[in-house]
Amino acid sequence: MPAPQSAARPGLVFTVGRAVLRPLLRLRFRPRITGGERIPASGPVLLASNHLSGLDTILIPSFSPRKVQFLAKASLFEGRIGGWFFRQIGAVPVHREAGAAAQAALDAGRRVLAEGQVFAVFPEGSRSRDGRLYKGRSGAAFMALETGATVVPVGLVGTNRKLKDPRTGRAPRVEIRFGAPVPLDDLAGLPAGRARREATERIMAGIRDLTGQELADGFAEGGRGA
Repeated sequence: MPAPQSAARPGLVFTVGRAVLRPLLRLRFRPRITGGERIPASGPVLLASNHLSGLDTILIPSFSPRKVQFLAKASLFEGRIGGWFFRQIGAVPVHREAGAAAQAALDAGRRVLAEGQVFAVFPEGSRSRDGRLYKGRSGAAFMALETGATVVPVGLVGTNRKLKDPRTGRAPRVEIRFGAPVPLDDLAGLPAGRARREATERIMAGIRDLTGQELADGFAEGGRGA
């Protein structure tokens, strides 16, 4: 399998697209954004978020104070126009051959972070269909420990519009909550496996502190990503 290549940094299309999307998203969802100042102004940052719907991948890069890069399957980059567009918005090509997708995602994310950029991941690996917070997979911890990136937990609320508040019968207001960076420096001397497990637990605890979600006992179905 070809080694995943790092993407160009988000360009003009990303900047213009975000400028257009932000007012539309504010009008439609009235999102409340808090904690953006907790994202370091420079250096590698890993945004680790819960995952409730496809809207999450639009909201995070639209309202993050810094430009965010993310994964996209390599086939989307085929052709001159497709390749130009997805690189302009900061997408990172990753090959999806069976059995190789998880490692390709880790390699691609690590390259973005090594370049001092911001990379967004969903540690649950797949969307939560019932609103609970599922166990985190170790990919986010691996990337953070390998690169020394600052891990900022992100708590998304109300992005799955099908999940209604039982008290009102309506979907709750959309919120994007950026949390305090997760401390991981003290894990440097631990064996790699133990350090990743501890880091994963801390990252997921940081997310839950922001969302207050009920915890699920296992992993999200279909999850195999970072």
